[in-house]
Amino acid sequence: MGVKIVVRGSWFVVREQPGVVAGQGSVVSSRPDAAIAQWNWSAPVRGQAGAPTRAVVAPKAAGTGRLLRGAAVLTVLLFVASPASAQEAARAGTAEERFKEATRQLHAGDAQQAIAIYRILAAAGAESASLYWNWAQAASSKGAVGEALWALLRAREIAGADMPAVREIERLRQSANLDTAELAPDPLAAVARAATAFHLDLVALVLLALSLAGHALARAFPAARWPVAAAWLALVAGSGAGAVTLAGARAHPAAVVIRRGVPLADAASPTASTLATLREGEVVPVLGASGAYLRIQDSSGARGWVTDDDVWRLDRPPSPTP
Repeated sequence: MGVKIVVRGSWFVVREQPGVVAGQGSVVSSRPDAAIAQWNWSAPVRGQAGAPTRAVVAPKAAGTGRLLRGAAVLTVLLFVASPASAQEAARAGTAEERFKEATRQLHAGDAQQAIAIYRILAAAGAESASLYWNWAQAASSKGAVGEALWALLRAREIAGADMPAVREIERLRQSANLDTAELAPDPLAAVARAATAFHLDLVALVLLALSLAGHALARAFPAARWPVAAAWLALVAGSGAGAVTLAGARAHPAAVVIRRGVPLADAASPTASTLATLREGEVVPVLGASGAYLRIQDSSGARGWVTDDDVWRLDRPPSPTP
């Protein structure tokens, strides 16, 4: 991407080639979330490269051409100094634009197209609670209860659950005629979510470090009693936080059956025999994987294999294309 500066008397114009043309006296970025600011000494703006800059207004007094040219050159250097940031900014802008396009498709009634865009965005790493909420609404509108449940549960995995999401999960559970236990087959999964939400691994490390510091203070000041008490208290609390984190780590990954009548096979093969039929929306623990197949256990305790097109894992988004 090239940048061209045009100096016109006491004003200058910055043009990005190819890209957005910044008009005289203002800067316009192609990032949807970037500022559109007047060029002045006090208004910070963000250029296409994603690097913060300070825009410059051309003074109206005569004899300032040299100052303007120097400021313009400095601005251009800041614009182009960080190509990696430019790529990130471009990706972010594209992701937001595509998210808005998917939302427009959803409002227009094209749920399938909206889901296709949400799926590509999620696979590219542009995950968010709002994306999955919209995805769930789109899936629910076309009767895909299992997919809608997966989207809401995936949002809970990455961002926790607010009350609207909890109510929607409960509504979908009832519409799919599932037991509460069928959405939580592994109690340790809830422990793992809590440990992640509260960053208990970091909490444990900090508390254990404070315990060591307390013991060091106790040895340095033997007459003081509080360092010993504080050290033992931090040790107990840190050990508890660490135990919760370790317990959560023992949970099996979970997956959601997104379609009706998914067969549970006795082998990871398209010609394998069917052991049982899974219920749409059921959450199952993932015991292993082989290629495009997952080894799972259903609510009755039966173990077998399913394809990852029919059962989506909750610890990652599905592939961008079906």
